[in-house]
Amino acid sequence: MFSPALRPPWRTSSSRLPHSFARTTPCSLSQRLRPSAHAYSSAAGFKSSSPSRIHRYARRATLLLLGVGIVYGLDRQFNASAIGRNVRTLYTCMTIALDYKLNFKPDKADQIPALQERVAQRVYDLLTSNGGLYIKIGQAIGNNAALLPKPLQEKFSKLFDDAPQVPYSVVESVFRKEFGRPPAGPDGVFEIFEEQAAASASIAQVHRARLKTEDGSEQWVAVKVQKPDVSKQVEWDLGAFRVVMWLYENYLFDLPVYFVVDFITDHLRRELDFELEAQNAMRTSQFVASEPRLADRVYIPKVYPELTTKKVMVAEWIDGVRLSDRRGIARLMGDDASDRIPRPPLPADRFPTLRGGVEWVMRTMIELFSAQIFDWGWVHCDPHPGNIIVRPHPHPRRRGDAQFVLLDHGLYVRLSETFQQQYARLWKGLLTVDFDVVKSVAEEWGIGTPDLFASATLMRPVRFAQSNMPDFENMNDYERGVVMKEKLKGFLTDTDRMPKELVFIGRNMRIVQGNNQSFGSPVNRIRITGYWASRSLVTSHDLSFTHRIREMFSHVVFLSVMFTTDILFWATKVRQWFWRYFGRKGESFEDELERTMRDFAKSNFGVDIPENVFEG
Repeated sequence: MFSPALRPPWRTSSSRLPHSFARTTPCSLSQRLRPSAHAYSSAAGFKSSSPSRIHRYARRATLLLLGVGIVYGLDRQFNASAIGRNVRTLYTCMTIALDYKLNFKPDKADQIPALQERVAQRVYDLLTSNGGLYIKIGQAIGNNAALLPKPLQEKFSKLFDDAPQVPYSVVESVFRKEFGRPPAGPDGVFEIFEEQAAASASIAQVHRARLKTEDGSEQWVAVKVQKPDVSKQVEWDLGAFRVVMWLYENYLFDLPVYFVVDFITDHLRRELDFELEAQNAMRTSQFVASEPRLADRVYIPKVYPELTTKKVMVAEWIDGVRLSDRRGIARLMGDDASDRIPRPPLPADRFPTLRGGVEWVMRTMIELFSAQIFDWGWVHCDPHPGNIIVRPHPHPRRRGDAQFVLLDHGLYVRLSETFQQQYARLWKGLLTVDFDVVKSVAEEWGIGTPDLFASATLMRPVRFAQSNMPDFENMNDYERGVVMKEKLKGFLTDTDRMPKELVFIGRNMRIVQGNNQSFGSPVNRIRITGYWASRSLVTSHDLSFTHRIREMFSHVVFLSVMFTTDILFWATKVRQWFWRYFGRKGESFEDELERTMRDFAKSNFGVDIPENVFEG
């Protein structure tokens, strides 16, 4: 009827009408009233996705915590917490490094003492929490800690190598693994085995046992049992030590410390091999027997190789008084007989009073370790007082005499003949004031500050020439720290040439000095050590006849020069006796040396060294 162009609007096709004008049906109405999926997600997207994201994160956190818990449990049960110890180590060391980076600044100089206190506490907590080899490493640092900040020195002085003993059931499991038998019983290794340990340290504990003998005689032995956790932890611990030293040298403090890592880790690893310790003891016994001046005075306990494995070592039981028992040693050697104070009973009273006094003990100790350094080239590196026993001489003809017994032969260092001669020349040059010799040896060893090295060797101040010293009194803690760092870097100019043996030789020397000092310096340690050094140059095997004659003449001159040190030593002894007569404690020879060393460290490094820092 109408053409498309003239068709009225109301006749227009519904398909062309706007949606609002489209014909409505029940079905279309329901579709229009139902919200679309897109509209729903747009309107409620935040509310729906937020719970989903929270659940996802919660699930991940739960899985992470579960994984950490499983690793922690397995590490604790089967790996002696080695991974956990490493995590604790790296966390502590990174915390210390970050603390230094943030707070060791010129504008925070007044806060540096508090920083050093925090660092000292963290290091001490780490070493004592981890135990085991960490105690050994801490002791090695502690015996060379004289130039560290005072809080660190004080913390290291409290670091003792003792630890709770492991249960007897653990000891029995070690025996069954090593011998296939229990410690005692009808099929046991020993006739009697005391379950309570006589002593317990960081890596092992010692039990008393009685051997099975055909004649029924009582032969008591000391059984050293390695704690099982140590062997699981050792490589992890040494690996962490290596990583920390590398980071400290290359990224954090820029100090040459990594060069001794291989040497230290190798020797600490050897200390865990008890078969090697038994061999060390037998070798030392042979050296002692070959030295007439020591053969009757020093004794190395007999070891039983047939009853020794890498985890268990059996040696002769020694009954005596340990050097760490100062009152007991004084009672045993008769040095407390003149005391005016009452004499309470002591365990040492079960032995008769011996001849020689404490002077004999100290002289024997210094001569033994001097022989090891200058003659044998075979040095015991842990001569602390707990490893030395004094007992009545067992030979009937030596009744009333004392015998010096050296224990714990796990840690030794071998010295080359070249090093022995260099070290002997160093000591002789120091005591005869031949500074050209001292500088020559220091240069050969890549040491840039010979006066500092000489002071560390003698444990008394040595200065070659007057120089412009920093005015530490007018410096703040930050400025002193910067100067000390530069001095230490200047000390080690060539770490490749420096003998690594000096790490353990220095430890030995400091402990020996501390032992002598703790008993009031009854002998002149410097003179005795110097005598053995000079004598070793005369008896060297590679000398020509002319050179030997020259060395003998030099040795005679040296002995005459040493007379001056004897005068100083005896002057100090007279002052000691004088003050003791009036009931006061006088300053000993080693006390005077320590005091002058503290003054030297203060003037050269701005470091406060506490009293008795060198005590053994």
